[in-house]
Amino acid sequence: MKWLWILGLVVFLECLVRIPLMKIKTLRETLMEKNLVTYFLEENTDVQSQNVTDDPQFTLLPLRNAMALVYFGNITIGTPPQEFTVIFDTGSSDLWVPSIYCSSPICRASRLFNPHLSTTFQHTCKVFEFKYGSGTIVGSLGYDTVRIGNLVNLGQVFGLSKRQIGFEVAPFDGILGLAYPSLALEGTTPVFDNLKTQGVISQPVFAFYLSNQKDNDSVVMFGGVDHSYHRGQLKWIPVSKTHFWQIAMNRITMNGVAVGCFNGCQAFLDTGTPLLLGPTRLVTTIQKFINATPSGREYEVPCSSITQLPPFIFDISGNEYPVPAQAYIWKNPQGRCLSNFRGDNHHSNKVETWVLGHVFLKLYFSVYDRGNNRIGLAPAV
Repeated sequence: MKWLWILGLVVFLECLVRIPLMKIKTLRETLMEKNLVTYFLEENTDVQSQNVTDDPQFTLLPLRNAMALVYFGNITIGTPPQEFTVIFDTGSSDLWVPSIYCSSPICRASRLFNPHLSTTFQHTCKVFEFKYGSGTIVGSLGYDTVRIGNLVNLGQVFGLSKRQIGFEVAPFDGILGLAYPSLALEGTTPVFDNLKTQGVISQPVFAFYLSNQKDNDSVVMFGGVDHSYHRGQLKWIPVSKTHFWQIAMNRITMNGVAVGCFNGCQAFLDTGTPLLLGPTRLVTTIQKFINATPSGREYEVPCSSITQLPPFIFDISGNEYPVPAQAYIWKNPQGRCLSNFRGDNHHSNKVETWVLGHVFLKLYFSVYDRGNNRIGLAPAV
């Protein structure tokens, strides 16, 4: 990996140590393409059922969405607070926002963090490069106070962008990663881990309810679980690797016929990815099952299929999670019906890996329990 040079104003020129930092993850590539933006853990757990809404160490933050393709909410950084919209992303671990040092045209349409206006900001000599499916972010690291709802996180490291490539149609400012520390920039502590270690939250959990509605019906919650957002009991699935939110999956079937994950596989739950991503060779076969035909970089399906095709069944830890055609086929504003399956070769070729994005997570309320390294799923209300 080649060395990065330090960009920006005089405050950054004093730094002599240049540290190249890079991370790769899959994010919403199709924002631009679509012209839009058998083992369960026991139930007696630390995820308590008391009225968390009365707990000052719990926050429930409304999320907005753009065509149910990308979900984002507000945080503030600095003293006095400067507000930004960010994706709360279980597929990455770092926090970054645009800064006044950003020279890219896209930054002119974003809110920019100004470190000179914050009395609690501390700059560092470290630079970073984040590579996502939708673009690349280059900048420098700093520390400041980050607020999520009523939760105050002191001395949080975050990235100040100085160059942004891609994200031209993104309706958000930055990204707040919620995956494990092993996925974060070396030597940094992610937001959620600081919330834990600083005692800001009483329970080391967060949860997502994602809705198709445009208004503030979707939420992310930290420090507990509001059980009014799901039906039935949560089913707990152990995390198979503490990096992404990764779990073991048994198989994927349609009409009782296996169409993927034939001998078991791995899956990531990713709130930063709207689609169902899998190995390209298997996804190509699935497109044939649903009579999808190539249309540019997408696959188009007859709209009549939405009421005719059966669900795909995702078998996870012996539980079946149906995904109906109304979820895996998307009708865009132009009236075309498109498959929400997409081939993805970003992840390991040695182990079959799937990414379960919004298509799956809008159907199932999801809880991410760092205290027990597990994920809870239940049908969303």
